[in-house]
Amino acid sequence: MNNKIVITCAVTGAETTKAHNPALPVTPTEIADAAYDAWQAGAAVLHLHVRDEHGKPTQALAVFKEAIERVRRKCDIVIETTTGGAVGMTPEERLQPVTLEPEMASLDCGTVNFGDEYLVNTLPIMREFAREMAARKVRPTLECFDLGHVFASHILIKEGLVAAPFHYGLVLNVPSAAKYELDVLEFFVRKLPQGAFWTAMGIGGKANLDAIYGAIALGGNLRVGFEDNIYYSKGRLAASNAELVERAARIAKDCGREIARPDDVREMLQLRKNG
Repeated sequence: MNNKIVITCAVTGAETTKAHNPALPVTPTEIADAAYDAWQAGAAVLHLHVRDEHGKPTQALAVFKEAIERVRRKCDIVIETTTGGAVGMTPEERLQPVTLEPEMASLDCGTVNFGDEYLVNTLPIMREFAREMAARKVRPTLECFDLGHVFASHILIKEGLVAAPFHYGLVLNVPSAAKYELDVLEFFVRKLPQGAFWTAMGIGGKANLDAIYGAIALGGNLRVGFEDNIYYSKGRLAASNAELVERAARIAKDCGREIARPDDVREMLQLRKNG
């Protein structure tokens, strides 16, 4: 990979609504269209949440299956399903999309404050998720919201539940969790296993843009999209997920980086193609 940088687009998420940004994709058709546009703009990975008929977050297999099939008919973007789901979901609900055997899935590496609420991820839950992903040859993205989560991931690795190559998602600036600051990101990176790949995720407009520059400076990869940030600039809503991808790609290119495509990611992370 050397000079190539991977852009992930999280087009929907669980918390953002059309009241926040009317351009938010919520139906499987809208999500597939947004994924295609993001892919055209330079995204190599789609981080996938889905919604029910009322626009509420769901982990229902039928909705994930439809969204994945629609995306697959449009482009070859790598699909990473969420197992974080939304606040209040049971582990059993959250794990359901892994049974569809996507190429990748998120694996939250610890319980985290989420504004006034919290997401529960005990070590037994993490082990269960890691075992299921390993059994189905789904590559986990080890999502870390606080520094302790990085050390918790080391336990999964030591126990043989997660195998190299490792990919981390460093999620910073969630309200009540670790802030995004360059030295904070740098410290997280220093505690990752040697040779691990990682993607920076800054939550909120300023943090999201700052994280692009921070990740490039420290040799990481990028994530943008409406799950993390709905603004293009202060007071100006992004017109689409693709607009955010286009900016990230432009910044990376201006910094001398080449934009990775889906098959680059498949090679880098040794994925099962179009799982």
